[in-house]
Amino acid sequence: MSAFCLKQLAQQLDAKLHGDGELSITGIASMQSAQLGQITFLSDKKLQSNLLECKASAVVMTEDSLEYWKGAALIVKNPYLAYAKLAQLLDTTPVPAEGIATTAVIDPTAKLGTNISIGANAVIESGVVLGNNCIIGPGCFIGKNTTIGSGTKLWANISVYHNCIIGDNCLIQSGTVIGADGFGYANDRGKWIKIPQLGRVVIGNNVEIGASTTIDRGALDDTVIGDGVIIDNQCQIAHNDVIGDHTAVAGGVIMAGSLTIGRHCMIGGASVINGHMEICDQVTVTGMGMVMRPIKEPGVYSSGIPLQENKVWRKTASLVLHIDEMNKRLKALEKKLLNVST
Repeated sequence: MSAFCLKQLAQQLDAKLHGDGELSITGIASMQSAQLGQITFLSDKKLQSNLLECKASAVVMTEDSLEYWKGAALIVKNPYLAYAKLAQLLDTTPVPAEGIATTAVIDPTAKLGTNISIGANAVIESGVVLGNNCIIGPGCFIGKNTTIGSGTKLWANISVYHNCIIGDNCLIQSGTVIGADGFGYANDRGKWIKIPQLGRVVIGNNVEIGASTTIDRGALDDTVIGDGVIIDNQCQIAHNDVIGDHTAVAGGVIMAGSLTIGRHCMIGGASVINGHMEICDQVTVTGMGMVMRPIKEPGVYSSGIPLQENKVWRKTASLVLHIDEMNKRLKALEKKLLNVST
């Protein structure tokens, strides 16, 4: 485990040092579990009272929280952002692979950059290009003529189909499938005729994709994931979808095909989004949103009914089922009142 003295961390975070800069920091932990030698952070002022029982060697905090803490501290404007950077510095996660395993199957035509690692039983097919410092975890499959950029890391058992492009410094978690066929069929008198999916998946730089997510290849044009996009676990991204730069997609989201999502959007967990439409930049869809029409203005959008007691929900459902009848009665009453007034 790497160790840093506190003044080194202050330099890395561009933080103001308070207290002993020679303190040795070997890890990061929550305020409740931190022990001597560890650093923690305070990002919510409502938790300032927890500092009284905190055993950490140092705390990352804002200037106005310093009065609640008697020990060493790193003073920053955004403690949660500083925590993210600290976690990267003190990360103990092992790499998916080191060196090239003897059981890896690598086609002779594949082009490998420098300092490549490929795990046990991985398959690298013909025409593949791997950039410098790529790590391909055990059991991965990289299909024909796929290109993966420098510094990109794939964990175990990931399938990347043919002709896909993945940019630099991406991170893809286990079980993800990139470039599977989109759901394209024509109906011939009740029988489904498959439409070959001839497009690609093109993923930008600095993209992170969670475990067991599927990104389908395009039917003719490409499915495109922009730079800096983050996608959580178990999401479905259908064929010909385009996701703009730095958009975040939470777990369990389902996107239908030919959907365009703008830049800097946030899609809440378990949302369902219709295809063949566009969502503009800087849109937030809260969790379990059902998006059936285009969104043309930035902002926060929600749908669905919050959880209720069952007996209350039954009444709500009954009202919804009768809303058309109620609307007709209301219009008839309005018409009657209008006639009386005139």
